[in-house]
Amino acid sequence: MTEHPRGWYRLARTAHPRSVRTRVTFLAGIALTAAVMLGLVVMYLLQVDQAKRTIADQLRTYAVQIEQSATGPIFPRPLPPSVLDAQAQAQVLAPDGTVLAATRDLDGRSAVFSLPPGSTAPVRQEAADGILPAEVSVVGERTTVGGRPVTVVTVTSTNQRDQVDETFARLLVIGVPATLLLACGTVWWVVGRALRPVEQIRRTVTAITAADLSQRVPEPGTDDEIGHLARTMNHMLARLDDSAARQRRFVADASHELRSPLTAIRTGLEVGLAHPARAPWPDIATRAVRQTGRLEELISQLLTLARADVGQLAAGQETVDLGALLAEIRATTTAPHLRIDVSVPPDTSVTGNPEDLARLFRNLVDNAVRHAGSRVSLTAGGDAGSVRVEISDDGPGIPAKERERVFDRFVRLDASRGRTSGSTGLGLAIAKEIATAHGATIVLTEANTGGVRAVVTLPR
Repeated sequence: MTEHPRGWYRLARTAHPRSVRTRVTFLAGIALTAAVMLGLVVMYLLQVDQAKRTIADQLRTYAVQIEQSATGPIFPRPLPPSVLDAQAQAQVLAPDGTVLAATRDLDGRSAVFSLPPGSTAPVRQEAADGILPAEVSVVGERTTVGGRPVTVVTVTSTNQRDQVDETFARLLVIGVPATLLLACGTVWWVVGRALRPVEQIRRTVTAITAADLSQRVPEPGTDDEIGHLARTMNHMLARLDDSAARQRRFVADASHELRSPLTAIRTGLEVGLAHPARAPWPDIATRAVRQTGRLEELISQLLTLARADVGQLAAGQETVDLGALLAEIRATTTAPHLRIDVSVPPDTSVTGNPEDLARLFRNLVDNAVRHAGSRVSLTAGGDAGSVRVEISDDGPGIPAKERERVFDRFVRLDASRGRTSGSTGLGLAIAKEIATAHGATIVLTEANTGGVRAVVTLPR
């Protein structure tokens, strides 16, 4: 009859925002840590490359300094030290690899590096072993000094790269944890503020029970996901509240409808049993049978509505000949005081459940017969896409403002419970449910005769 909110309550109770806050902070911390680490690695590689370029530029500057220190083709012995790097060493080589001049630490030594023809990468020689460290930076420059071709080799064991490594190691040890803590604290605070409305929503939902669905969750007034969530939940609460109210009204009306015939049957039997010798048992049995028929019809209608509520109408569809269906309804309708006309073109058929469609049109015809003065007409027509069936009567009609309300359950416009009309107020509600299940529509308008015209439009 209505969507039960129990599963929704369970979801609202378990989806505590603090767990979301913790997970978001944890994931954000991991992401930020990964970003910081990646940034540091990129920065480290850039710094190492820059250090290499700086050292190479210093060695080239030293080579120029050595060229400028020469007097003609003669270089000073020892070569002057570098003005930029006190640890730099140099050798000036003849084309045959002979050392023409060297710095103080390399004076008298064979070439520690050679520059093969056509190459710009110096090659380490055995003479460097025991003199120079294994890891050095070296630059070889071919030039001409005083008209004489020479090769100037400059080399250094500068510790600039070690300084870069030490700096970044310090950043990794100290900076990354500090950055991570700061990032997690910031994310925790920001997520907490963002989820504060969710916590308010959760507390409100926890206080809501199926017995009272009138409460609404607070709306933050923002046009973001949380604002949309609050508005969606309030719309859902409104639907649940309306559905629960309709269910309560339905149960109350159904109880009243069932109690009346049962009370009539019991009263008749109790009167008869109180005076068994004088009781008109045939009349009592006749009234009991009539009331039992009302009970059976009401229970059948309630079962149909229950099927509608769980979406079981319009099952087992097949081709239905509307001409034969309406003709059978006409033939089985007892209304000797009325003229019932049926006009349906041949081969007018739709796809649907035959029993449900028969109940739909039977309810509409019974409603028309109940209120008609002298005539009821059934006509059908349509086009390639739909079939239109009109059921009209010449009764008192229905006010325009009531034409939608009569499709509600247990609605009778005379508000009478006397049963003089024999109506339970479920016929039009059932017809509406069946039409909806078949993708059809029912519209009530005013007939030309002043009564009601029910227009049913069904897809072919």
